[in-house]
Amino acid sequence: MAEPLKILFMGTPEFALTSLEKLSQERENIVAVVCQPDKPRGRGRKLMPCPSKKWAAEHNIAVIQPERCKDCEFVDQIRRLAPDLIVVASFGQILPDELLAIPRLGAVNIHSSLLPKYRGASPVAYAILNGEEETGVTSMLIVRKLDAGPILLQRALPIESEDTAGTLQDQLARLGAELLIETIEKLKAGKIQPRPQDESQAVYAPALKKEQGRIDWSEPAEIIWRKVRAFNPWPGAYVGRGDRLLKIWKAAPAQGKGEPGTILEAHQKWIELACGKGSLRILELQPPGKKKMTPEAFLAGHHLGSEFNF
Repeated sequence: MAEPLKILFMGTPEFALTSLEKLSQERENIVAVVCQPDKPRGRGRKLMPCPSKKWAAEHNIAVIQPERCKDCEFVDQIRRLAPDLIVVASFGQILPDELLAIPRLGAVNIHSSLLPKYRGASPVAYAILNGEEETGVTSMLIVRKLDAGPILLQRALPIESEDTAGTLQDQLARLGAELLIETIEKLKAGKIQPRPQDESQAVYAPALKKEQGRIDWSEPAEIIWRKVRAFNPWPGAYVGRGDRLLKIWKAAPAQGKGEPGTILEAHQKWIELACGKGSLRILELQPPGKKKMTPEAFLAGHHLGSEFNF
């Protein structure tokens, strides 16, 4: 059996945690976990550790949280650890050349798209938003340009009609963890040939903004339906203003007709509204300050067209 690699893991959210756990199961030597500094979360705005930091603490693995990866002190710290490989999964900073030059096997990133499509922070949401029939995961060597390094391996995954960004991200996290292990094994054996990305096919998926979740009923129902799925769990597809936002968490396109924004049907199964083309049946929604609910529960306590502006 080959000696375990000394791996520096860089990742912050739940997507990264799946790969981190898989590496640990494979008995690789994780010398440290690097993640973003703690951020205030929740209503109390308390500083909370990210998933990868919590995992590392539970497994007695060193945690490093640099403000900037290009700081000389951080780079020197990693140089002293002398990792064989850097593994990155949803870390959120561009790595400097000085850091990339340290490991003998280079630095590998797991990205939740089929590169060169959907480089950037929100690949899963944009794949759904743009009506893609499949997405996937890519392992690649890291270069200074965002998500532009040579591709090592890829695996595709179909996008189902019920998938949201949240459910799809979970599937891709598991697929990415499996792909990471396969990539490392082939790197160890020298059985992998990096291939450059086709820059002419590059598509970018920038970080989402809250205002993207606002629903415009003049758009086709198909587009609004994709938004509902793409912006679940964040920022959510919504109507209303300020803190009076009604969020729509589950919906389905239909063929109803009417003036955009007009309520066509309202009963226990769905609330149907006319769109620029077709109609949208709302199957799960959330009034401000309340939990998610069915149309039946919503109609039992609210008057359509008066309490909320659809």
